[in-house]
Amino acid sequence: MKRLLGTLALGLAALGAQAQDWPQKPVTLVVPFPAGGSTDMVARAISPRLGEKLGQSFLVDNKAGATGTIGATFVKRAAPDGATFLVTSLGPLVIAPHLIKGMQYDALKDFDPITVAVQAPNVLVVPAKSPFKTVAEVIANLKAHPGKMTFASSGNGSSDHLTAELFWQQTGTSGLHVPYKGGAPAITDLLGGQVDASFQNVNAVVQNINAGKLRALAVTGDKRSPVLPDVPTTAEAGVKNLEVYSWQAIVAPKGLPPALRSKAHDAMTAALNDPAVKQQFTAIGLEVVANTPEQFAKFQQQESARWKKVIETGKITID
Repeated sequence: MKRLLGTLALGLAALGAQAQDWPQKPVTLVVPFPAGGSTDMVARAISPRLGEKLGQSFLVDNKAGATGTIGATFVKRAAPDGATFLVTSLGPLVIAPHLIKGMQYDALKDFDPITVAVQAPNVLVVPAKSPFKTVAEVIANLKAHPGKMTFASSGNGSSDHLTAELFWQQTGTSGLHVPYKGGAPAITDLLGGQVDASFQNVNAVVQNINAGKLRALAVTGDKRSPVLPDVPTTAEAGVKNLEVYSWQAIVAPKGLPPALRSKAHDAMTAALNDPAVKQQFTAIGLEVVANTPEQFAKFQQQESARWKKVIETGKITID
């Protein structure tokens, strides 16, 4: 009997330790952009599943500003106890560090990578009433009127901004970059015809394209998007080396205990691969990645080097 009670006590102690390895308070998923954009959508899609799986509240907190670096800095300074995560686009992790002086964090050293959540190509879109119907027509206009055609983006240093810069580099042209505070306001002005074009995330504009409110000219993937099968790739449209994927990922403050990191990774990848969540993503052109922390770390280094080269080649600054 004593042996049985001793075993039971050890078992209960182990369960108690397991329960305590996750913070017993609400977990915040910090999104460094306004509500309504691609990153915000990803965070809000997985938070209920995380709550169900881990038995506690997961709250989405939008801390927008400074190309996503305000939210990223907040998470860098948070305790590495599993109560705070950053759900972000590639901008704050692989682009902004090469653009902003006096950064408050080192993107490759100050976070523990959890997983790349999703990815999608960007798509070159123009308003429905735009005179441009092909990529060739856009290039011809850019060459005839250098620096005049306006390209909206979700902010300085965002994927859509740098895709436009790379497009100009690959075609020997120049346009006028118009940054917004997030994807949603950029799309609003695009729909209203206040700006001429934009390289938007496919998932953010596919409904407007299908509704005839925006015209898609090309996607930046290495293959056509399943949700826009009739839209050529940029390579098919005559522009080489413009394969660009926007992506969303999850990181934690540096120093997350290994057991917590493993538990977070397992829960987050399970949420991403939940059939209902996955269907929600694929329906709008997002591909679930859900890779390992090690794969994410290697990928982040590759992406960082790539965008550093684009920024240096274009002598791009946002100061």
